[in-house]
Amino acid sequence: MSEWIISILLLIGGSFVLVGSIGLVKMPDFFMRLHGPTKATTLGMACLLTSAMVFYSFSGEGVSVKEILISIFLILTAPISGYMLIKSAIHHRLESNEKTTGKDKIEK
Repeated sequence: MSEWIISILLLIGGSFVLVGSIGLVKMPDFFMRLHGPTKATTLGMACLLTSAMVFYSFSGEGVSVKEILISIFLILTAPISGYMLIKSAIHHRLESNEKTTGKDKIEK
């Protein structure tokens, strides 16, 4: 039963990381590109680390504190670093797409 849980968590985590990475490459401007790594990739890494915790707890080595600490660190720091990057881009007046700012809907 633990193999199924680990496999499902690995597949979910891998798919979130893949979607986040594709979003990083395919989005049109910096502001949209930032959503891929801060949201989807963070959730994918949390699933991958949870699968590692499940594996080590069922293999007899006990619950690993390292994976818990890494998960907490990622969940806390990814949104904060994304926020800081956005604030820096706004401060430097980085150009953005009209879909990001909503100007295309205001003018119509």
